[in-house]
Amino acid sequence: MNEFTLGVEEEFMVIDPVSRELKSHEQKIVDAAQKILEDQVKAEMHQAVVEVGTHICRNTDEARAEVTKLRRTVAGLAGDMGLRIGAAGTHPFSHWQHQLITDHPRYFEIVDEMQDAARSNLIFGLHVHVGIQSREMAIHIANQVRYFLPHVYALSTNSPFWEGRNTGFKSYRTKVFDKFPRTGIPDYFSSIEEYDSYIKLLVKTNCIDNAKKIWWDIRVHPFFETIEFRICDCPMLIDETMAFTALFQCLCAKLYKLRLQNMNFITYSRALINENKWRAARYGIDGKMIDFGKQLEVNTRALVLELLDFVDDVVDELGCRQDLAYVHKILEHGTGADRQLEIYKQKGSFIDVVDYITSQTLLGT
Repeated sequence: MNEFTLGVEEEFMVIDPVSRELKSHEQKIVDAAQKILEDQVKAEMHQAVVEVGTHICRNTDEARAEVTKLRRTVAGLAGDMGLRIGAAGTHPFSHWQHQLITDHPRYFEIVDEMQDAARSNLIFGLHVHVGIQSREMAIHIANQVRYFLPHVYALSTNSPFWEGRNTGFKSYRTKVFDKFPRTGIPDYFSSIEEYDSYIKLLVKTNCIDNAKKIWWDIRVHPFFETIEFRICDCPMLIDETMAFTALFQCLCAKLYKLRLQNMNFITYSRALINENKWRAARYGIDGKMIDFGKQLEVNTRALVLELLDFVDDVVDELGCRQDLAYVHKILEHGTGADRQLEIYKQKGSFIDVVDYITSQTLLGT
């Protein structure tokens, strides 16, 4: 299958090893990394964030090699500067008010428009691109795959703490991001033309200057021939990143295959899918979600297993069975959020939680 190429982007925290607070690194890590990795490492709006992205990968094996190399390289450069990196959806106790904004016109413009919604947006996500060459097919798959986003999101929950509080959510990251416009589960679009008309209207009426300011949980990418999945918290472990990457790739391939057979998955409304997204944010894999077909609440873990069954017939064609199998480990050992909460319960200290995150981030590098 040459359609379903992959690109993986991860956003990391930059951490002071003494205070364990987020640390503005004045883009020194980015500058050093760009000498080795060129445009694979980028600055983000807050200076305490480093974003990395793979090249286009043919399969999850290639993506894993790149994700591992990027983590190892950025962690090494941070270490040389007396800093650490960590992978989680939020920092357990740092306050956004103390963080510096990167010196760049684009970021100043966003802050000027969004004010505290932008300044407080100190969150860290995983973005997975899956290559789809036809934009008509891409909007079709994006419409249908929306139903499954909460299931994968529940597995990725990795942000239970915010500013030194246990929020009661397994993923508080999306609660922070909800303050932005054009976020969350997108609406259904009947055609790529309808989607393009929507973008043109927003640009024409000065809502946005380009389509990258659409920050939905999934989008047909404005510049690449990809569908971009944006719902997941940044995973602590490389194995988790690869499991979600494999799952998104499989979902695209499965829905593509159904389309070629003149079959579709049922399309549900944004309002219904949002009910499941809320449950995923609150309870992770330990709650229930709604099976809209049966009109029943079902344990989230059971729905995840059903999802694995649903995509099973494309897994071997894509060659990602080993990466996808890690989903069972997450069901067994808990999500990143579950493990953070367990460390906090044992030690009673956010310092220990940060140390746990930074050590897990480097496992396998």
